[in-house]
Amino acid sequence: MPAGPLSLVSRSPEETRELGAALGAALRPGDLVSLTGDLGAGKTALVQGAARALGVEEPVASPTFVLVREYRGRLPVYHVDVYRLDRLQEVRDLGWEDMLDGGGVVFVEWGSAIGPLLPPTYLEVSLTVPDADETRHLEVRGRGAGWSGRWEQVADRLQPWGAA
Repeated sequence: MPAGPLSLVSRSPEETRELGAALGAALRPGDLVSLTGDLGAGKTALVQGAARALGVEEPVASPTFVLVREYRGRLPVYHVDVYRLDRLQEVRDLGWEDMLDGGGVVFVEWGSAIGPLLPPTYLEVSLTVPDADETRHLEVRGRGAGWSGRWEQVADRLQPWGAA
């Protein structure tokens, strides 16, 4: 059963990073966050903030051309971009199972493209750009039974960005 959705608004890239940091503080080893939405909507900015909250000190860059970036913080952070991949086997070939079993947090840009490979429980974040300005709309939803007991904590952390 899904938890949510939470409708949120970010008005700048830095605010998206702050929102990511609030989300990152609620994540645990084994969590997966599926990111979907418009090109340039702030998926990487969100991961930058979340990674900072997870103790990553080095700069977090888009994995668009390298497909997977791994960072060390309090726990491993895997940032995956599946936009350019055509087959599910290509995702498996990246070491997908190892990432899921690695005791870290996995962020997947364009996660909806690999639906059959997503675990039963994950967090889904959709980012859209409704206007020509810096405003971003985010919808956060917990998928699977694993979020039902944790959803209130996530909602409390993200409440400052709630859509008016």
